[in-house]
Amino acid sequence: MRIVAIIGACALAAGALLCIPAPEVVPAPAPPNGGAFAWDRDAYWRMLEGRFAAARAEGCARVAPRSAREIAAAAARIRAIGARVRAPDDPAFDSLDAVLRELTPDIAACPAHEGEYLALHPLARGVIKAQSVRWDVDAPATRRRLYVSLYGARAASEEILIQHPDSALALYVAADAPSATPAAVVRGVTIHSGDILVSRGGYPTSALIARGNDYPGNFSHVALAYVDSATHEVSVIEAHIERGVAVSSADQYLADKKLRVMVMRPRADLPAIARDPMLPHRAAAAMLARARRSHIPYDFAMDYHDPSALFCSEVASAAYRGQGVTLWGGLSTISALGLRRWLASFGVKHFETEEPSDLEYDPQLVVAAEWRDPAQLLRDHIDNAVIDVMLEGAARGDAIRYAWYELPLYRLTKLYSVVLNLFGAVGPVPEGMSAAAALRNTAFSDRQREIAARTTRLAHGLEQRQGYPPPYWALVELARAAASAVPPG
Repeated sequence: MRIVAIIGACALAAGALLCIPAPEVVPAPAPPNGGAFAWDRDAYWRMLEGRFAAARAEGCARVAPRSAREIAAAAARIRAIGARVRAPDDPAFDSLDAVLRELTPDIAACPAHEGEYLALHPLARGVIKAQSVRWDVDAPATRRRLYVSLYGARAASEEILIQHPDSALALYVAADAPSATPAAVVRGVTIHSGDILVSRGGYPTSALIARGNDYPGNFSHVALAYVDSATHEVSVIEAHIERGVAVSSADQYLADKKLRVMVMRPRADLPAIARDPMLPHRAAAAMLARARRSHIPYDFAMDYHDPSALFCSEVASAAYRGQGVTLWGGLSTISALGLRRWLASFGVKHFETEEPSDLEYDPQLVVAAEWRDPAQLLRDHIDNAVIDVMLEGAARGDAIRYAWYELPLYRLTKLYSVVLNLFGAVGPVPEGMSAAAALRNTAFSDRQREIAARTTRLAHGLEQRQGYPPPYWALVELARAAASAVPPG
């Protein structure tokens, strides 16, 4: 009986210890150079939607000729902007932004010239990024210009694709992205060794990574491509939350849930690459060798200064840094207190870091290709809208809550995962993530999925009533209505 009592007391003591609440995580201060961007143009977006409805009523016979003239004028304007050196605050850029946005309603209503309009986006991006080579990438004016113009043009193009999901324009391949490194063709795109693959996953945390910084974006993951010079086999090196840095084939990489993929390539005229055109190949080869040589854990702290553990962006940045090229010339910042509290509860400690979306704005890189599935874009936008609304709640003080009685089970699961990690296996709770952080992650993902499901139903209902899919600003309003029915916890 005494032994039974001792065992019972030990079990109670262990249970009590397992039930001790996790300490509140205090986030690091906001970066001194940060500051969240806000469009604050709801009335303007509604005006554009009104123009779209008017163009639909007007009919393609009148809209299409007007679109053709305006597209030609916009292309001429883009070429004129590129004809001389300009500062990031040059009003010509704001004028171009307005032209591209205000063309959107006509093209979305009548897609006869959709291809020509969508071609304006990479044309404008190329001109603006060529101009930005001369700008101070750390200056707020540069940051704002690159975001407003490049993200804005992307958003306008995607509103058109959402209106016409049967479009065959899902693949863009640049004609002017040379590279001397080994190459292979993957799904119709030539991938060069050293290319950087920027993608968007289909998970709730993917949407949070894409939207959770001062300049919300569309991408959540970065990987590095290596192409064997003899076999032309493509290896993709990437950091996974679940298992750290891993190597996969191109097919395995694409089979993982992705809503979009962009191929980025260092400019061939970068001084370091002009001196050594094989530098990107050597960067990828060095990271591949390291990944195969030893286990590299995932860096939940997002500390790009510490190469002992790597988050996804670091796989690319550390590889190139080892060859003397510093990517992410303008670092991402995360300033909002509510967002920093959420991310800190997941283990993030650094709020000036390298975010996937911001790589698109790096003047050292060009976009070599991009896959977008028009049928998946609406889902992508709904996830974005839901995260934007949830972050509004975080700013009001919403916390990521979980049931206290689940914590003991997660702590036991974490212990089990640690044992598996010792033998080189992957456990249910990722290496480097605490039990409380894993529980918060689950709670966050569950709430995001529920709000997204409600928002999707509301969006489909609105589409049936008005005859077209709701634009992004309407999705945000629907997500606010959906979130009001799903309490924070």
